[in-house]
Amino acid sequence: MTAAPRRDGTDTGIDAGSEVAPGPAAGNSAPAAASGPDGGLLPRFRALLTRPGVAGVAWWSVVARLPVYLMSLAMVLTIREQGGSYPQAGLIAALYTAGMALGSPLIARLLDRDGRRGVLIVTGLAYPATLAALVWATRPGSWAQPVLAVASGIALPPTNACMRALWARMPLDDAQRETAYLWEALLTEVLVIGAPLMLAALMVCGSAGTALTVVAVVGGAGALGLACVRVPTSPEAATESGPEGVAARDTPRHPLRDPSMLVLMGVMAASAVPIGLMTLAIPASVSAHGSSDGTGVVYACWGVGSALGALWLGRAPSRVAMHVRFPRLVLAYAIGTGLTVPTTTPVTLGIALVVGSMPMALVSAGEMTLVGALADRRLLAQAFTWASLATVLGDAVGQQVGGLLMDPIGPRGVFTVAFGVALVGAGLAFAGRGLLVPEAAAPARCAT
Repeated sequence: MTAAPRRDGTDTGIDAGSEVAPGPAAGNSAPAAASGPDGGLLPRFRALLTRPGVAGVAWWSVVARLPVYLMSLAMVLTIREQGGSYPQAGLIAALYTAGMALGSPLIARLLDRDGRRGVLIVTGLAYPATLAALVWATRPGSWAQPVLAVASGIALPPTNACMRALWARMPLDDAQRETAYLWEALLTEVLVIGAPLMLAALMVCGSAGTALTVVAVVGGAGALGLACVRVPTSPEAATESGPEGVAARDTPRHPLRDPSMLVLMGVMAASAVPIGLMTLAIPASVSAHGSSDGTGVVYACWGVGSALGALWLGRAPSRVAMHVRFPRLVLAYAIGTGLTVPTTTPVTLGIALVVGSMPMALVSAGEMTLVGALADRRLLAQAFTWASLATVLGDAVGQQVGGLLMDPIGPRGVFTVAFGVALVGAGLAFAGRGLLVPEAAAPARCAT
């Protein structure tokens, strides 16, 4: 989340001028050594993010990802501010999301084939331009607004896939790489909570349209910064990305044709279905047992628990290999999901969400670590993109099913279904763990 061969001096998906430093390949399946500071997670983050060449890329990636976690909300608020109805606002937000889903695999393919610089520069300029045109040059009901919504979704800079692929190629050992993906998971939780607050602060100073435009411009600037910053890569990444390396090796196996990736994406999709189910069940349960005014607080417990779990459970690097640890994490996540079933009040539901969601960030970090280790190194951006789409699909299915089941079986019944589906995901993780060993990945990843 190496790409394609260098063509006419362009970069390989990382940086044509990157520094090459010694370090292990990303697919090493040996148990992670406890390298670096192990006095807690924060010292590990500090040691990672202050490494030469890492601080700049990490900073720009955070800036570039700000629009990802608030743009749909900002778009709804903007359309309503323009005088549009909720159905019109929902349509524009849905078309924006559809554009992201349709465009992300194509953009990821370009990222692997042509490198990050050109892709991030083009999308970093096109994304704020299309959103600014949507806000200031169209109105609800016009034909141009849906077109620009789809175009802006397609033009979203592929920062998540790019950054996760970069972590897989940097000269890091296994423990440092796992710390990097745990940082990615924790950053997601922080942005999910903090990005809407930033939007609210911007709206205090101006309109929703102004806030949307500012966020889009900031995100585009972050993509441009990420395109230009130098990134250290390991000798393995530099070697296997050259035209000689590709010519001498098998055709890269697409993530959707790799059995190990298919198993992992199946686990990710199954684990995302309970999230969609609970997205509907949490507010319904709060409304059934008390006032809906507390829905936001109870819902926030979910993200708070996940962030606390990352800080507490991830405070020391594990010596157990990720392919062994991952099914256990998914099972812990499933058990945590089941804690919501016996709750009877908003208070007990909030406590269950805080405790039960603690493994969530670790599961997410484990998924990213395995994608980086299992996927063909020339198709990492596509692998991370398809993995993300599997999660999005599972979440969407869960929300749809939750809506259909809410009236017949109620919130507790939906929580029970979520628990059952989470257990199915854990069962799939245990059943397919033999394929999650990095050595079992595609032959194109083996040493020449």
